[in-house]
Amino acid sequence: MSLAATRAAEQMAAAPQDLSPHKVIALLLDGALERIGQAKQSLKAGNAQEFDILLLKTVGIVNGLRASLDFEQGGDIATNLDAVYDYVGAKLMEKKNEDALEEAQKLLAEIKQGWDAIEPA
Repeated sequence: MSLAATRAAEQMAAAPQDLSPHKVIALLLDGALERIGQAKQSLKAGNAQEFDILLLKTVGIVNGLRASLDFEQGGDIATNLDAVYDYVGAKLMEKKNEDALEEAQKLLAEIKQGWDAIEPA
């Protein structure tokens, strides 16, 4: 497997001026989910070096999502998302644990589903 850019990163690079903040968050969530999928494949293939790189990339995306939270406007939702992102980051750092990857993937997929249901302003 190659550590090429995610599809989401390619979309962001192709036309960054056309992306709304809502779309950027959707793409970050897509990218995190794609990287988790790749990490699971690397784990199954026994490629520890690639697995570690993919985990770090995913944690970086999750940290980017946390940094984008607006606690002033987001209130309790932002606070709850911050806690979930913190938890997901901790789960991802449980090295070589497929159950932790599954849980992180499930949580991010739920957030993504909710985010996609929001109408952008």
